[in-house]
Amino acid sequence: ARAEGADVEIVRAAALLHDIGLDEGRAGHETSAANRARDILREHGYAEPFIAAVAHAIESHRFRSGPAPRTLEAKVLFDADKLDSIGAIGVARAYAFGGHRRQKLWADVPPDYVDAGDDQAGASQHTAVHEYHVKLKLIKDRLHTASGRALAEERHAFMVRFYEQLDREMKGEA
Repeated sequence: ARAEGADVEIVRAAALLHDIGLDEGRAGHETSAANRARDILREHGYAEPFIAAVAHAIESHRFRSGPAPRTLEAKVLFDADKLDSIGAIGVARAYAFGGHRRQKLWADVPPDYVDAGDDQAGASQHTAVHEYHVKLKLIKDRLHTASGRALAEERHAFMVRFYEQLDREMKGEA
């Protein structure tokens, strides 16, 4: 936030509250989180412009849905949230999430594969490898800030090497 010149307090509040709606499910959690953040911040006496800025950042932090981030603070939150999805941490998170959903370790991803997103019914065929192909490998090029893009380079390269090596090993080529 500081490197980009963003309002650190807005970014901090948005970062702390952006996933508070996950207890209601992944689909639409950005809207639920923004509404709950508004209530919490009002209860603690924050000014309406601050609350609106935090809520917008939260509403626009999703990769698959929600509005595009318009403010610098929303762009910083989006990038920070996505940076946690790539690199070594991102690979670990993808497999932890897949394990929680009882997904397979690996599967070929057909060219016509359609991402099930938050749909539980389609999640059974989805694996961390699918997540890499439909989302994770795209993140680097969708970041908004110079700082985010710089941090993404090494993380993206590691992740690409990992999934390429995994593919070779699973196919008996390495």
